[in-house]
Amino acid sequence: MEDQIIVEQVPAASWEQWAAQRDAVILDVREPIEWALGTLPGARLMAMSTIADEWQDLDPARPHLVVCRSGNRSDTVAKALQAAGFEQVANLAGGMVALGLA
Repeated sequence: MEDQIIVEQVPAASWEQWAAQRDAVILDVREPIEWALGTLPGARLMAMSTIADEWQDLDPARPHLVVCRSGNRSDTVAKALQAAGFEQVANLAGGMVALGLA
């Protein structure tokens, strides 16, 4: 049986502090049409649909906070990055919805 990957879940109220304390990359994995509706300050767009071709551009030694609309896609991507050797990856629990931005 494959080991379960558990990703840190960052509460919406704490995302800014979490990211600032770690100088984290905010990785928005929504589609460009969703991104156009608004995102978090300084976020980098890397849609889940294209991440398989683009994730190598990310620094695995740098912390990443992964964000999507509701927290489901971002949790999946965070687990994949962690499995690929990224040292510190977290999911924004509840996504943009939890922040009242979706």
